[in-house]
Amino acid sequence: MSKKLVVYFSHKEENYSKGKIVNLEKGNTEIAAEIISTITSADIFEIEADEKYPIKYDDCIEIAKKELRENSRPKLKDDIDIKEYDTIFVGYPNWWGTMPMPVWTFLEEKDFTNKKVLPFCTHEGSGLGKSESDIKKMTGGAEVLKGLAINGSEVNNSEKQIKKWLEDSLK
Repeated sequence: MSKKLVVYFSHKEENYSKGKIVNLEKGNTEIAAEIISTITSADIFEIEADEKYPIKYDDCIEIAKKELRENSRPKLKDDIDIKEYDTIFVGYPNWWGTMPMPVWTFLEEKDFTNKKVLPFCTHEGSGLGKSESDIKKMTGGAEVLKGLAINGSEVNNSEKQIKKWLEDSLK
């Protein structure tokens, strides 16, 4: 039996949803990650930048844009050894067509040889963007399966969509 892990980066508090700023008690990607973990009985780990992103949406996006523009790799708060896992779900919000830079840091620091990687993201209209191809480049030796894009404003009603993706992916 395979050992599974859900790793995710999520942003709560001020977020963009359906054309306006809303306050989220829990980030959309965190909600999706918890659903996946529950359905698959996977362990779960949150990717967090050592330096927390600002609560205010506009401040957060300015920092995130700067990180992307500078191709920076933020230091992470915690770490997890992925050696014992053979299936790893990687979750993140789609920020400017790809993953937030802390996810890049995480992926580049790990050896994904002989692992299955299943990307999933939350978004407000841009789907997976180029994140799947970015993940494939960063996880050499892994089998990167088709990702799942979940509309962030619909994440609380996404269990059926997630179950279907899992059934199709983990045959």
